[in-house]
Amino acid sequence: MEKALKQQPSNCIKVVVFGPESTGKTTLARQLAAYYNSVWVPEYMRAYLQAVWENERRTCQPKDVLPIAKGQIQSENELAQKTDTVLICDTDLLELKVYSEAYYLGTCDPSIEKYAIENTYDLYFLSYIDVPWEADDLRDKPNERKTMFKAFESALKKYNRPYVLLKGGQKERLDEAVTHINQLLKSKA
Repeated sequence: MEKALKQQPSNCIKVVVFGPESTGKTTLARQLAAYYNSVWVPEYMRAYLQAVWENERRTCQPKDVLPIAKGQIQSENELAQKTDTVLICDTDLLELKVYSEAYYLGTCDPSIEKYAIENTYDLYFLSYIDVPWEADDLRDKPNERKTMFKAFESALKKYNRPYVLLKGGQKERLDEAVTHINQLLKSKA
């Protein structure tokens, strides 16, 4: 179990696109991977829960959280070996911890919590709620965007994660993210 949630060593800079649902995280992750001709780690939770919805017509339950966490880290570890520049992560275990606590009365599986805190990233991009909310099969908190945003920002602050708040349209967000990633790459060189 321990190994299934632990990051493996890599030579790349790791950044996380982080924040509430429907704030442009996946779009930005794809754009950044294309910009840097690198790889991005899709949000495993989305694919997993979409399959659950289509096959069982149910939403996420506590029993789903650990398999989601394992799938996310497995994908991240595999893809981190395919780049030596920058890995763009469309979520991490800290995001899963925030969602778990929001949906399940403030609780999170202790092993997920442990690695949400221990796994490290070079930078987080916190995506603000200034883009229109778009409904889909999984999104369910259109009226709780401010509350969820505060929960995500609080987690970054609580665990002293380096982050940049991204606001505005796609171009503004991409430009801001590129500026910060370029600074990281320059300091790594």
